[in-house]
Amino acid sequence: MLTKVADLFSRGVRRYLPDSLVIAVLMTLFVLVIALIMNPSSPMKMFSAWGDGFWKYRAFTMQMVLVLMTGMVLAAVPFIKRGLEVVAGWAKTPRQAYVFTFLVSAVAYYINWGLAVVVGAIFAREVGKRNEKTHFPLLVAAAYAPTALYSAGLSSSIGLTVATPDHFLADMMGVIPTSETIFSLPTIVILLALAITMPIVIALMAPKENIVRYRPPHGKQEAQNESAAASAEPLTPAERLEHASWLGILMGSVGLIYVFYEIVNGKDINLDIINLAFLSAGLFFHRSLAQFARAFHEAATSISPVILQFPFYAGIIAILGSSGMGQAIIDWMTAVASKDTFLIFTYWTAGIVNILAPSGGGQWALQGPIQVPAGMQLGVNPANVAMAVAWGDAWTNLIQPFWTLPILGVVGLGIRDIMGYCILLSIWVGVVTSILMFFLY
Repeated sequence: MLTKVADLFSRGVRRYLPDSLVIAVLMTLFVLVIALIMNPSSPMKMFSAWGDGFWKYRAFTMQMVLVLMTGMVLAAVPFIKRGLEVVAGWAKTPRQAYVFTFLVSAVAYYINWGLAVVVGAIFAREVGKRNEKTHFPLLVAAAYAPTALYSAGLSSSIGLTVATPDHFLADMMGVIPTSETIFSLPTIVILLALAITMPIVIALMAPKENIVRYRPPHGKQEAQNESAAASAEPLTPAERLEHASWLGILMGSVGLIYVFYEIVNGKDINLDIINLAFLSAGLFFHRSLAQFARAFHEAATSISPVILQFPFYAGIIAILGSSGMGQAIIDWMTAVASKDTFLIFTYWTAGIVNILAPSGGGQWALQGPIQVPAGMQLGVNPANVAMAVAWGDAWTNLIQPFWTLPILGVVGLGIRDIMGYCILLSIWVGVVTSILMFFLY
């Protein structure tokens, strides 16, 4: 039954869902029109808000891009890639393939969602090569599905933001240590519940007919041949320096020593620490600066749609804030909330807002100043408010195509290929998380 429903969703999505850039533009126009209707006396204010907000999150965009790219570069380290290939060989049946892919990707998402993008893509690709009975689009959906768990991981945008000294809400809620957010008992319970049940749902969606097998992207073999031919030529003195292993090891060691020193001396984990740690580890394990730069270049190719589309969503966030639309959505949800239901309504609201503005940090900039004081007035712990927004942000990542772009770029599929499966998974995640949040927080 679930297979038939998943197939129906998948066929519908392939027919009617446009490209992710088209979705970003359509959302921008939709939000702008609603904002103009809500503010008929000041139309230019809405256009100004969009233009001013378009580049508002330049620094945050750079942090997010580095989270993705440093994670992808680290996953491209040869011994990590070989390890993934070995583990991929353990999956002997389609169901094992789906479950293994989800679990490996989930572990990577917990460590770093930038790392997870390429780990999940590489693992899905290797499993797809070895198991011809596996439906490759569902395999990629299984690799992407743990994005619903990232808010409980070590690279949680909101969890790390509120743990950063002098964050923009520090005067209101203080600095919240990660022990009260991503490492709290309720967060861990929800994380485990989803990690156990989601792969079961994925396995039950597996089609029995019309299996789409893995096909390598065009041009990949040619690029590998050109690289091999180039490496056979004698190196100049300058090129020998570029390929010297000691430079990468030395520079990587400097960064890792700094990260270790800061953590040992009580500095909490934040985005800057995460980025420096993975950048330094990438340098250390790639060793050759030429190899590191090549991996960074390949990561940039997959990340380019994120760089292109992030400003559009920043503009949407600015319109939501300036027009009063974002506050209207949040107020509408929280007006009927009590102390016991506030976090669930916050979670649902965050899920809705995330569809329009898919950025944990950007969304927190919009929702945090409204949700935190409202929750504190009801006696709700601000750390729990932050996690409710974080869980909502991660929940609808499953149906917001923005963050699928890097992984789809690696595996050579389109958003239409996996979104039908992601919609069903998002329904499951929403139900499970809502129930657990009510009883645990």
